[in-house]
Amino acid sequence: MFLRYKKLDLPTAETALQGRDAEIPVSDTHTVLGTPLKGPWPAGLEVAVFGMGCFWGAERIFWQLPGVHSTSVGYAGGFTANPTYEETCSGTTGHAEVVQVVYDPNKISYADLLKAFWENHDPTQGMRQGNDVGTQYRSAIYTTTDAQAATAEASLEAFQPVVTAAGRGQITTEIKPLTTYYFAEDYHQQYLSSDKNPNGYCNHGPNGMTCPIGVARTN
Repeated sequence: MFLRYKKLDLPTAETALQGRDAEIPVSDTHTVLGTPLKGPWPAGLEVAVFGMGCFWGAERIFWQLPGVHSTSVGYAGGFTANPTYEETCSGTTGHAEVVQVVYDPNKISYADLLKAFWENHDPTQGMRQGNDVGTQYRSAIYTTTDAQAATAEASLEAFQPVVTAAGRGQITTEIKPLTTYYFAEDYHQQYLSSDKNPNGYCNHGPNGMTCPIGVARTN
């Protein structure tokens, strides 16, 4: 029922599905990294959340980066509490498919994460990513601190001239503070890992553009 059409307009808080109190259950351990999938996190670690279209390939990009402690996939940016995958795909939750990245800022900076974000999808496509069409596939950055918000906005301003020069048009990436992150169903977690679906569907990879941030390291 949910996949028969593709909504391209976001619902309002009043029109979105209500959701449920029960959280979606997930495994305790990251399939690839062997670290906990859920917090609380060790002191000093920070959390970033990105939407790049289908969350399977997006998660794999980040778990491969040095300094990343854990990753998971889920839903954010909308209204429905503890949504299911089918509900999110229906366009009636307001959520985007996202990856949560838990990282050590002493080993990898937020700017480095943003560089991976900008360079591995097309941030100009609005409510889609490639052949994946729908509001859940929009490009998004959900920030967890004021410093992240400032860095994210600055990175967009720095990357837009590169995107324009490449003939890609205006960046449509949504940048706003994270409200709540909801875990996706367990079978989506580390979906492209070697013991699950190493050759599964993925439309992420270098977009041919270089973001001028996250290059100079000071730590």
